[in-house]
Amino acid sequence: MLTKKQRDLLEFIHKRVQKDGVPPSFDEMKEALDLRSKSGIHRLITALEERGFIRRLAHRARAIEVVKLPDSLGEMKTGFTPKLIDGGKPDGPAPTAARKIDSSQSQQLPLIGRIAAGIPMEAIADDAQQVTVPAQMLSGQGQHYALEVKGDSMINAGINEGDIVVIRETNTAENGDIVVAQIEGYEATLKRFKRMGDVVALEAANPAYETRMLPIGHVKVQGRLVGLIRSY
Repeated sequence: MLTKKQRDLLEFIHKRVQKDGVPPSFDEMKEALDLRSKSGIHRLITALEERGFIRRLAHRARAIEVVKLPDSLGEMKTGFTPKLIDGGKPDGPAPTAARKIDSSQSQQLPLIGRIAAGIPMEAIADDAQQVTVPAQMLSGQGQHYALEVKGDSMINAGINEGDIVVIRETNTAENGDIVVAQIEGYEATLKRFKRMGDVVALEAANPAYETRMLPIGHVKVQGRLVGLIRSY
């Protein structure tokens, strides 16, 4: 039996993973549950882990895997699949622990360059490379492409340097979406999007980086994060 706070937190984590492919940060959990400190989140996370509803993953920044859901939240679901997979990074040996991707249920996407999760920089185009992703990771709407992450500004959203992010092309975003944003026509960066009137906030998921506030006309959304691929 879960307490209301435990259930609310589990539901919040599950919905965020389903939407973004990565779990929320502890700060986001604290705000969502209206708690005063992150210590309360740590206690709830520990309780959910002890009861077998979640599993904390070693060597990943604040990565949480939803193992099961109570009946009141629907059928049991496990892991980040299909949002997060291991392997698939081109030009490198496949790790022995990586899960295999069924070629009959996968798709090749162009790895078009590198995207900054840090100080904005130009995306480096290189459409000669391809990356294989599960078909389930794709939304079925619009075109998709992949980018290699450079920098650590999104580390608390579970996005590390060297990860491959899968992006669905779109020029619109909802508040809270992680997007590829083009700034002033040439810089490209991966950040969480929030619009406040005529101003756009591009938020990092690392306290070492400041939120960038820009006029709406200076920011162009080029895609939304739908998946993440990691090699070890």
